[in-house]
Amino acid sequence: MSEAIRIAMWSGPRNISTAMMRSFGSRADCAVSDEPFYGAFLKDSREAHPMAEEVIADMDCDWNSVIEKLSGPIPAGKTAWYQKHMPHHMVGPIGIADFPQHRHAFLIRAPERVVASYRNKNELHSPEMLGFAKLRAYFDQEANRIGSPPPVVDSDDILRNPAGVLEKLCEVLGISWDPAMLSWAKGPHPEDGIWGAHWYDKVNASTGFGASPGPLPLLDDDFGRLADACREDYEALKHYALCA
Repeated sequence: MSEAIRIAMWSGPRNISTAMMRSFGSRADCAVSDEPFYGAFLKDSREAHPMAEEVIADMDCDWNSVIEKLSGPIPAGKTAWYQKHMPHHMVGPIGIADFPQHRHAFLIRAPERVVASYRNKNELHSPEMLGFAKLRAYFDQEANRIGSPPPVVDSDDILRNPAGVLEKLCEVLGISWDPAMLSWAKGPHPEDGIWGAHWYDKVNASTGFGASPGPLPLLDDDFGRLADACREDYEALKHYALCA
């Protein structure tokens, strides 16, 4: 029997994280889960996110119950399980230390691109909403646990060379490379959270990774300061980004 592999991919919002979930979900051997702690986060934090009450009503909002499921049998008889997570959602009793059997990876994106994308979907009033500092803290915590840097991938690098970067990521995670990861069916997917109706219009219109990124967007003063506040944490993680 093949070894059960659970992958926890940590990122902030608007980091092509849903496209990455689509990519892994295109593998015949891989189940995927979409932000399984989002309901618990919204229930405990009371953050005013779009569709918050609908999400809370739809999800298991018990932190311990969720981590128990994520550490249990892989759905649908698959041998791998890609779990899309956001560190800034982890406001309850569960943290990265509670995933000792998972293989952890980190997805980053230039803060200017994150800010420009996020402000079109939700009110943005603090850098904490983008999760860079918590992402870096989780990276450091996992690096200390395993004694070496866990894998980091930059969204821009993936868009420039999806096959090359994803193949390298698969190698580091200890799974085979599968070219099926480069494309997926258009539209919503069954594994998507119900919040996809608000957040996923662009990825739902896609059948693969987007075009290579252009120049960084220009931001006005307030949004520029938010991006600047995230820059140090982004650069610290970027230092470890995998190259194709």
